[in-house]
Amino acid sequence: MSRRMWIPLGAAILVVNAVQWVVAEAITAAAWTSPPYNYARNYISDLGVPDCGARFQGRDICSPDHALMNTSFMLEGILFATGVLLLAQLVEGRARRAVIALAVAHGVGMVLVGLFHGSGSGPSLGLAAHVGGAGVGILCANALVILAGSLRGLGLPSAYRVFSVTVGVLGLVSVALVCVSESVAGVFERGSVYSWLLWSTVTGGLVLARYVRRPALVENVSA
Repeated sequence: MSRRMWIPLGAAILVVNAVQWVVAEAITAAAWTSPPYNYARNYISDLGVPDCGARFQGRDICSPDHALMNTSFMLEGILFATGVLLLAQLVEGRARRAVIALAVAHGVGMVLVGLFHGSGSGPSLGLAAHVGGAGVGILCANALVILAGSLRGLGLPSAYRVFSVTVGVLGLVSVALVCVSESVAGVFERGSVYSWLLWSTVTGGLVLARYVRRPALVENVSA
């Protein structure tokens, strides 16, 4: 597959990935009615817990469509890593290796999140794998977003680079604030996740728009 094909493909995958996550999350949250899912208090991971009627860390858990959310978790990791790996060909040297390493680590982390649910009812090893996978996935994705803002290889405007660094930093700050208050823990957790979903949408959209306007440019970009 030529560069002219895989660059827009990678960009499209990033956009599709962000959309599938948001749609899956909305559908799964809407199916949670006893009690209603609380976006501010409940973690995203709660949507993937199969135990209905359980209580974990003070939160009531009941996600009828947990299989959908867990599938979305794993799909996100695979699609994000795939999209970034395709676009990584736009940069060279150590920057490319760093981008690839972060993307792959994120993908593995998110697959673990989907395979092991975040509740205390299962084996402790499963919960550890879920928490560890989520930590790796979140930190690596936001670090990648910040790194992308320092690269010129994507050929995007300086405003995009500022956006990328800002969004990534806010994502990392949100991670640090998750434990500040249980009543709004879900808000900060979403800040740490929606950061890279927003970045994926913007990056994919801009690369696609650039390709449509001037496809020959993809043959000449470098880090």
